[in-house]
Amino acid sequence: MEEQQSPRATGRGGPPWHQEGPPPFVRRWVRGPDGEDRPSARLPWPSTATLTVFVLVGSHFAEHSQAGRAPLDAFAHVLLVASCAVLLIRLRHPVVAVFAASAAATVYLGAGYPYGPVFLPVMVGCFAAVVAGCRRQAWGAIAMLWLGHLLVAHWLYRWLPPAGDTAAPWSQEVGVAAWAVAIIAVAELVRGRREQWARERAGRAAAAKRRADEERLRIARELHDVLAHSISVINVQAGVGLALLDSDPEQARTALTTIKSASKEALGEVRQVLETLRAPGEAPRSPAPGLDRLPELVEQAASAGLTVETTTTGRPEALPPGTDLAAFRIVQEALTNVVRHSAARTARVAVGYEPGALVLRIDDGGPPSGGDAGGSGNGLIGMRERAAALGGTIDAGPVPAGGFRVTARLPLAAHPKETP
Repeated sequence: MEEQQSPRATGRGGPPWHQEGPPPFVRRWVRGPDGEDRPSARLPWPSTATLTVFVLVGSHFAEHSQAGRAPLDAFAHVLLVASCAVLLIRLRHPVVAVFAASAAATVYLGAGYPYGPVFLPVMVGCFAAVVAGCRRQAWGAIAMLWLGHLLVAHWLYRWLPPAGDTAAPWSQEVGVAAWAVAIIAVAELVRGRREQWARERAGRAAAAKRRADEERLRIARELHDVLAHSISVINVQAGVGLALLDSDPEQARTALTTIKSASKEALGEVRQVLETLRAPGEAPRSPAPGLDRLPELVEQAASAGLTVETTTTGRPEALPPGTDLAAFRIVQEALTNVVRHSAARTARVAVGYEPGALVLRIDDGGPPSGGDAGGSGNGLIGMRERAAALGGTIDAGPVPAGGFRVTARLPLAAHPKETP
């Protein structure tokens, strides 16, 4: 049998996190608050090389103006180059970069070399760490450098080069602290601005997703209304055709003709709805249905064996497209429910134009048929959603005299008065 090595055995004596990475606490401090590396970040070669040249040249100028400090030698140049070179990883590992730069600067100051641009790598590393979200680590690196400077400038200077050095004035520490606070403040400002931009981008993305969801809901509602009405008519007529196929072939032929007409109209309306998916930026090729097509609904209901009486009260006026479409769909769904769920063969549709509102009332005499024509049960929900989207209401339920009533009230925007 082949021996199977356990995951621990494959580590070959390495640390316990060899396979899974360092513990979470170490990972947060070394890599950042998210605990993840940033492998996609490119190494900032140009800025790091420019900073290195500036630090080396500036340090030589500082050496000439600070005669009491130790002269720059090979070790000083190694420290200066190292403090800058570590910034190459500041985008991938900002915490490592800022602590390494602070350590190099602390050793540089402890060796008695002149003050100068050695603090610039620490500034850049601190800035990168704060912008990456590593605030506590950046503060820790700055505090380490400041405490190291306190020890060197006020207690350890007797045993460190240059010979004969004296304690630094305490006023100098105020300047160092102000310099550190200024770096952190600027970095926090930049980070805050970036977070604001990220929130704005997320808000725009959420708004776009919400609009897409609303459009999908609208299309689903349209498809439901179109298919529910037409398939209900087809279902009823198919039942009539099957029942009369042998006894009354002519009546069965009429039922099949009605099925063909209803299915053709349904396909046309489905095609119109789906055009918005194929060409989202183009206007529909045919107008959306409205109350002007109410006679078509009456004719389709008649083909399903339902007689519909329509009345109009008030002064008819041009309706907004959204209100006109919602009114048509509400009447269509209400008549579909009568065909599906009511034994009545007569329905009444009343359209009322009131000041500031369009009122629709659809009644049938009942009683409920108790049958199921294959509906989804979402008809009333869809009608209420359409009305609510326009700020209107839907009341539906049985009436005391028998039957069922649907009342829809859709608000109409007041037309501005003409000024003389």
